[in-house]
Amino acid sequence: MGPDRDGTGRPPVDVVLRPISSPLPLGFLALFTGSLVLSAVQLRWIPGAQSHLVAIGVLAIVVPLQLVGCVFGFLSRDPACGTGMGVLAGTWAATGVSMLATQPGHAEAGLGIVLVAAAGALLVPTAVGAISKVLVAVVMGGAAARFAISGGYELTGAPAWEHSSGIAGIAVAAVAGYAAVAFEVEGALGRTALPVGRWSRGRRAVSGRLADQTADLAHEAGVRRQL
Repeated sequence: MGPDRDGTGRPPVDVVLRPISSPLPLGFLALFTGSLVLSAVQLRWIPGAQSHLVAIGVLAIVVPLQLVGCVFGFLSRDPACGTGMGVLAGTWAATGVSMLATQPGHAEAGLGIVLVAAAGALLVPTAVGAISKVLVAVVMGGAAARFAISGGYELTGAPAWEHSSGIAGIAVAAVAGYAAVAFEVEGALGRTALPVGRWSRGRRAVSGRLADQTADLAHEAGVRRQL
């Protein structure tokens, strides 16, 4: 037993934190890829007969990369990142499987319900992300809007919804691509170089002292006794 450092008479407890790289660039690059290739299908940039190949790409690239982002988001103690990446991974998996199982260009009401529900779920990490990192909230909110519009197409089969979803997907890909670059540069330099909208705890996470980062550690999930 070590010395009584907290004055309670109980032995001290040491919590070890392992530094890891931010999963945000990886997750946002996966979103960039998935959103762009799906827009290519919706806007008829590629033949509909090749949509199955796009589905395979989504399942092989986008889903696993965002699952990695989800796991390391939670390990980084960032609930907005972990939750958002997890919802995105599941939504892309459902989209990819549906594209493989149905005829190209055929709307599926069941998938529409899933997409609309996923859009609603993404509003949770969007709101939490806005508390500290505005750019994360913008990306998550944009993805939510994109999935909601895609859901509208699947539910109605109207070409206008599909075209709007494709346009929205390009916008989401652009914002996600910028976010990936901004957070990647931030990780490489150890400071914010491109605007990401950090404020409050998000700003202290980069420029604050070590004591600021661990001040509430005892009350975080994985350290406290119960979730």
